[in-house]
Amino acid sequence: KTTCTNGATVEWLDDEWAPKINNLTQTRTKCTLYFVKEPSAAETILAMGETDELKFDNTKDNNLRYIGANPNNYVRFNNELWRIIGVFNNIENGSGTKETRIKLIRDEPIGKYSWDNKDSYGINDWTDSTLKEVLNNGPYWSRTSGNCPSGSNGATTSCDFSTNGLTEEAKTMISDAVWKLGGLSSSGSDTNNYQNAITSTWYTYERGTEVFEGRPTEWTGKIGLMYPSDYGYATSGGSTTNREACLNKELYNWDDLSECYNNDWLYNSSNAQWTLTPRARFSSRVFTVNSNGIVDNNRTNDTYGVSPALYLNSNVRIISGEGTESNPFVLSL
Repeated sequence: KTTCTNGATVEWLDDEWAPKINNLTQTRTKCTLYFVKEPSAAETILAMGETDELKFDNTKDNNLRYIGANPNNYVRFNNELWRIIGVFNNIENGSGTKETRIKLIRDEPIGKYSWDNKDSYGINDWTDSTLKEVLNNGPYWSRTSGNCPSGSNGATTSCDFSTNGLTEEAKTMISDAVWKLGGLSSSGSDTNNYQNAITSTWYTYERGTEVFEGRPTEWTGKIGLMYPSDYGYATSGGSTTNREACLNKELYNWDDLSECYNNDWLYNSSNAQWTLTPRARFSSRVFTVNSNGIVDNNRTNDTYGVSPALYLNSNVRIISGEGTESNPFVLSL
């Protein structure tokens, strides 16, 4: 923004990074230039505040999440449709700094693959997972064709990501994040029994230290998966079972509450989907969001839907769009 006296105008020269004064015909002409910092994508979403489809969660991090059956959280990323899970606070970037960042997930799974299958059943250590390699170093990351894990003892199936793997432009918008790898484990009435866990309990244990026999509790990298709590917090509930009631119901028992999962945009009736979270009591089980609406655990060598998730760089901006499926948000650095 610029203002000048005596009818002068200012033209900004990007290449020279300098102003040019036009129509400078009188002495004592004064021009003022204002430089305005464009908001980041996270700041743009936060500025919307709470709405019918945006709610702050009840965690200590006070994240802002999209909720409902089909909120306007579509974004054009990687030349395809992705969706914004929300704006997350206190995300570590791997260098000791915590940032506020947007978390994305692909709108549809890239296929059905095993989470890990290095032996008969695989192991629930994401840092050494065969699926992690596909997403972060293998054919998906490289936008090529190759082999993806499918079944026991290292079995694979051909997978072709030459048209839907990550583009070089997309990679510039992603940076490392510290993904927490805690899980739930015990049986019975213990608080960390997954069958008794409501959404907020999942969030706490996902970021805890409950793992199988010395497994890592965190991983620094770029492409991960959603958490069970992402799924739980995405519900808006319905007229009979409202959001508060859904959030206070065990995710394992959501099959009795169709208003919870049918009003949750992360629910996929056609695909059970992998999450990042292990069942810590066993060496080869990971939690899934199932097609009947519940969160349960399955062996890592089983094949379920893979929906990549990631955190955008904190300086990525939204430059256009309304977030609808037909007019998604457009991103830029």
